[in-house]
Amino acid sequence: MLEDEEVLIKIEGKIATIVLNRPTALNAINMPLRNRLISIIEELEINRDVRVVIITGSGEKAFCVGADIKERREMSILEMRELRQTGKNMYNLIENLSKPVIAAINGYALGGGFEIALACDIRIASDNSRFGLPEVTLGVIPVGGGTQRLPRLIGSSKAKELIFTGLTIGAQEALEIGFLNQVVPIDKLMNSAFEMAGKISNNPPIAIREAKRAINLALDTNLGTGLAFEAEAYLNCYITKDREEALNAFKEKRPPNYKGE
Repeated sequence: MLEDEEVLIKIEGKIATIVLNRPTALNAINMPLRNRLISIIEELEINRDVRVVIITGSGEKAFCVGADIKERREMSILEMRELRQTGKNMYNLIENLSKPVIAAINGYALGGGFEIALACDIRIASDNSRFGLPEVTLGVIPVGGGTQRLPRLIGSSKAKELIFTGLTIGAQEALEIGFLNQVVPIDKLMNSAFEMAGKISNNPPIAIREAKRAINLALDTNLGTGLAFEAEAYLNCYITKDREEALNAFKEKRPPNYKGE
């Protein structure tokens, strides 16, 4: 890893760790960070060795505090339109990555940082974390999926409260409303994320991929369509060598060796 890059990537076995790396700016999202993160996600999509991705922030103060306001002040309307398109692509790439993505949230997750966490599949946070979508206090609204993904996750009423007020909440409240999966002490954050990633990575990757696709589709369609897709996804798993390996390993009383085939 080049320590001066805006985003770092480290691959250990089946797990890739992405680190947003602008600690002096509380890991705020500027164009170099955005473009680098997009590039990394695209590379991980085609990396068959990686089965789970963890996204975290550099330092203990912040996961990501959202957009780099200094950079935006100097942008033209044309540049802002380009920014919005690349931003949409970044969040969508995270959400639709064929491998599970775990957000390991350390400190503040605000605005676009909150929305990065929203695009992830599982969210584990340190107990000192703070969360919020403060965009309305700046005269705009969340535009990285906050108005769309948050209501689907925690319900429209609570999502409206957080977006309309622009207030921040602590980790425990974020856990209680269903935004977080776990809250842990800061010194146990990465261990907890790796423990979760390890459990997932030991399962057959095709089954995990199909399950993620089925769940994501369910959020955007009716029950009948979702059930039909679920059945198709099941058949995609049924014909794999990994399914045969699972049955053989169970019969032979040994750990399975899944190859993603």
